[in-house]
Amino acid sequence: MKKLLILFLVISANLSLAQDSALLRLNYEKGATYDVEMNISQEMGAVMSMGMLINMDIKVLDVKDGTYDSEMKFTKMTMDMLQGGQAMSFDSTKSDDELDETGKMMKAQMGPMLSALIYAKGNNLGEMLEVKVEPSIPGVEDMAKQSSNVVYPKEAVSVGSNWTMTKEEKGMKMDFLYTVKSISSDKIVLDLSGDVSGMATGKISGNMNIDKASGIPKNSTIDMNMSVSGQELKSKITMTMVKK
Repeated sequence: MKKLLILFLVISANLSLAQDSALLRLNYEKGATYDVEMNISQEMGAVMSMGMLINMDIKVLDVKDGTYDSEMKFTKMTMDMLQGGQAMSFDSTKSDDELDETGKMMKAQMGPMLSALIYAKGNNLGEMLEVKVEPSIPGVEDMAKQSSNVVYPKEAVSVGSNWTMTKEEKGMKMDFLYTVKSISSDKIVLDLSGDVSGMATGKISGNMNIDKASGIPKNSTIDMNMSVSGQELKSKITMTMVKK
């Protein structure tokens, strides 16, 4: 009886250890389509405020040897902006008759993005290897890259593990620190922190929930409190990703 009890304790300890570590990898399914929703808000005091919602479909065309090929397409865009006392609004689901003059101007600028096809190759760590936009439209490639907001480490992680990632865009350098907060049977929770430098300076904070089986970040929140030319800018990006 005593030996059985010891054996049970050993098995329990091993199962506990197994739950305490995980190898983070993107396990996309060939032929599957994933819906990504990004909600972006920015506040710069009385100077400017903006809210933008973007929906994107990612269809996985092929998965081979740790890399994947995908086709991305924007399916919906909405934006509300207040700048210099002028309000502007755009909703891609509305007809021209439902839009005001500023909305029609924004549709002319943003409409081509909704017709573009984005072809991307990435690896199972979350790194974007190639991006091609057809037809070529300025800004679309950068927006597509935002759909990948974490690069996983090569080694397995456990609670308390951390790693870094750096992004550079539009004169800003963002240094992210990811720390594993918890690991359960179905998800991995990360805390985000970091620094912004360059044209803007500030701090990054946030969190991310990752589906353990697929490695897909199901939802994430990134807050950036920055100073730009002496003006305070608060930026928040929330993102969800689900398989259709």
